[in-house]
Amino acid sequence: MPPQVQAAYEELPETVDFNFHVKPILSDRCYTCHGPDNNARKAEFRLDTEAGAFAALREGGHGLVKGKLAKSGIIQRITSSDPEMMMPPPESNLSLSTYEIALIAKWVEQGAQWKNHWSFITPTKPELKAWVMDSAVAYGAIDTLIVAQLALKGLSQSEPAAKETWLRRVHMDLTGLPPTPQDWQTFNEDNSPQAFEKVVDKLLGSDHFGERMALEWMDLARYADSHGYQDDGLRYAWPYRDWVIKAFNENMPYDKFLIWQLAGDLLPNPTQDQLIATCFNRNHPQTQEGGVVAEEYRVEYVADRTNTFGKAFL
Repeated sequence: MPPQVQAAYEELPETVDFNFHVKPILSDRCYTCHGPDNNARKAEFRLDTEAGAFAALREGGHGLVKGKLAKSGIIQRITSSDPEMMMPPPESNLSLSTYEIALIAKWVEQGAQWKNHWSFITPTKPELKAWVMDSAVAYGAIDTLIVAQLALKGLSQSEPAAKETWLRRVHMDLTGLPPTPQDWQTFNEDNSPQAFEKVVDKLLGSDHFGERMALEWMDLARYADSHGYQDDGLRYAWPYRDWVIKAFNENMPYDKFLIWQLAGDLLPNPTQDQLIATCFNRNHPQTQEGGVVAEEYRVEYVADRTNTFGKAFL
């Protein structure tokens, strides 16, 4: 391995994961010539499938050999400085950093374990280790994982926030509103172990919780109370906004939340709420100009809905 790649090994995670570390590099830098497009593929070699990645090369040898750097053609190519040999080729204007090369090399060294797309992998609970940080405080599983990441980066936890700071943070986080003097007095006088939980439960039960949570979804759904073109006339979409707030406050299941917005009108005997939810599909800018080409703007609207669907759900 080139010295600079060997040096990059010091920065690598303990275990290199295909989906998390390697596949993004391959898809970004390699799939153009070695991906799913039969017409663009070079050397009859593909990296988008497990069978293709570990298959014999046309010129002999293999692109990937589990645990064998010297026998993996990919490693020879990405570490080469010969313009005729190196990958990605110079004319592609693509390149790999020494860190990315080291990631791929370590992945091969560790057995080049291939994984299906993450959505087809059954989630498993990670094993929570006892971290060797004497000063670390873990109040639950999430804290344990955060402490582990801090340790990897040579960082330690900050001191616990003061009660008044915590109260303001949790209020702003869950409702977008600061605590009142009465909120502070009640919390300050409560010395029970459940004092923090009581505050959170109260905020989760507040109507303002739904308003705060709806903010991000309104942005994703490109919500507006006007049409967005020319005179920007009003449109009365506020029932959809109120429905989203209500959905968060009632803790609507996520699958139902999505189905109603995408296809509430296609459900059997749809309710008024299910019809209102489909306003998600109609929040795009709409022109009222008399001289526009109808087909042009029909395509604009369809493209907007498609882009929004991809951004929100995919």
